[in-house]
Amino acid sequence: MHAEVARHSNQSGFRLLTRSSNALLSRISLADHARHSIDLQYYIFNNDATGRLVAQRLLLAADRGVRVRLLLDDINVDDSINMLDALDAHPNIEVRLFNPFATHKPSMLSKATQFLLDAHRLNRRMHNKSFIVDGNVAIVGGRNIGNGYFDAGHATNFRDLDLIAIGPVVKQASLAFDEYWNCDAAYPVTAFGKHADHYDLARLRKDLTHDARTFAQSDYAQATLDENFNGATADRPGKWFWGPARLVADQPQKIEATKDQPDLRIGPDIKAMTDSARYSVLLISPYFIPGDRGTRYLSRIARRGITVKVLTNSLASNDEPAVYSSYARYRRPLLESGVQLYELQPAAGAPQTASTHGTSSGVSLHAKAIVVDDRQVFIGSLNMDERSRLLNTEMGIIVDSAPLAEAVTRFFDNATLPGSAFRVVLIPQGAPRAGDLQWQARKNGKPVSYDHEPDVTPERRAEVQLLKLLPIEGLL
Repeated sequence: MHAEVARHSNQSGFRLLTRSSNALLSRISLADHARHSIDLQYYIFNNDATGRLVAQRLLLAADRGVRVRLLLDDINVDDSINMLDALDAHPNIEVRLFNPFATHKPSMLSKATQFLLDAHRLNRRMHNKSFIVDGNVAIVGGRNIGNGYFDAGHATNFRDLDLIAIGPVVKQASLAFDEYWNCDAAYPVTAFGKHADHYDLARLRKDLTHDARTFAQSDYAQATLDENFNGATADRPGKWFWGPARLVADQPQKIEATKDQPDLRIGPDIKAMTDSARYSVLLISPYFIPGDRGTRYLSRIARRGITVKVLTNSLASNDEPAVYSSYARYRRPLLESGVQLYELQPAAGAPQTASTHGTSSGVSLHAKAIVVDDRQVFIGSLNMDERSRLLNTEMGIIVDSAPLAEAVTRFFDNATLPGSAFRVVLIPQGAPRAGDLQWQARKNGKPVSYDHEPDVTPERRAEVQLLKLLPIEGLL
């Protein structure tokens, strides 16, 4: 790896993780080969089968003398707090929580109550995602740690993108991690309740070993090995995508800002990238709420003759109907300006019903990426909505590489095939219902069209219409 980096002066190398099983194996492989350090920064680290597998590999690395630092946003750690506390008891593992709630004890104030009393602070979360090993290789992208992000979930599995990176951009990722690790908003997990002792760690070690053995014997593990018979991408010799690259990350101080401060966020970097477009812009965002300003911006680009395509979730594949309700406001003006809209189809199954918050029909888009002019690529944690822009902290990598752009475009093209996504269009003039929205797709090999959001119940569509009336867009 070092020899390859040396042959590409001032460039970084990348591999694109499109398959979820490969994304899991790559993280496991990197942890297993770590010699000096592992730094993890995540919005979600679930206490489920894949989360515990990763935790077991981190513990094994620490036993080898590897320094492990784990920085997690505090909003989702309730089910994991005992595991994290026990890991922290290891002399080579340190766990910190970002922007924490006051307590995790059920007998104290609930998180919901704390949120109401301190909404300005607690509404701002760390959405960053990175996995850095030995300061030499990093995984940066959209995936959190948990079953749903690695195709191991029973309800919803996410379609996502990560980059494995080597070269100068990894040092930039390490510097960004250190900035968050050392900021005032990062608290030791030991600040919350009784600190675990060596007995707790020993029990955890035994439980994680048992769980890892059970996981290795599962149908999922066998299918993962069959799918990745050449090994994990992170552990495999072969071709890298090379090009100039830079890591972009919001400053942790963003969560303290009382007004928008562009110098604290990566939005201006992303805009500079899309401003340079000469003929095409591809946008992939699970939550796509461009707002009035973003709608005008994308419409202006499209009217200049630049092809603008957007892939987001359909109502049936979206895990947040409130987000979809806000996105729906901007479909018509975008389509009228020439922007092409695609909505991911759900997996086959029961129609999405009302009030199923936090779930979707089997498959949900989670990737966040931009491709400009078949050359510039952004992959990271940034959703194209107001929450990512102004409230959460985000990160990603911008790369100048035509081969990488081609690979991401192929992901986009496969996801927007008529059997995979609905294309939303305006019915042309002269046809019945001219000017109305129409969802076009292919079912059982035949073209089909719908005059409303497909694969959801009437109650779910009514729920979206009701949510449109609420002034909640700035919180989404």
